[in-house]
Amino acid sequence: MEFVGGYCLALDLTAQCNLTAARAAGGSWTLGKGFDTATPVSRFIPKDAIEDPHMLPLWLKVNGEIKQKGCTADLVFKVPDIISYVSKYMTLEPNDLLLTGTPHGSDAFQAGDLIECGLADLATMKFNVCAE
Repeated sequence: MEFVGGYCLALDLTAQCNLTAARAAGGSWTLGKGFDTATPVSRFIPKDAIEDPHMLPLWLKVNGEIKQKGCTADLVFKVPDIISYVSKYMTLEPNDLLLTGTPHGSDAFQAGDLIECGLADLATMKFNVCAE
């Protein structure tokens, strides 16, 4: 994994209302996946700070209630496999981010929800969901 510079915690959010409208119109998913604040990202964690990236607990709370709890050991695809696959189709550059997946239990957020999430004791994020 010599090409990995480090890790971060990121949420790949979807605006379901935009996605539903795009699907109904036979259009691109761009507005459902590429809206402002669609991918909150934590601080950068240097590769050397993580002994094994496949043994890190992940969690997410909505309004104080645990909604997702898992471990990177449970990822369908491991980091080296993701890098190998993606690099067959696009050039990866320094500072590119690859998102690896999510633990079971993803759900819709509502305006006003307080979102808290973490990656082991290495990174946390906390934010409120705002209406469009």
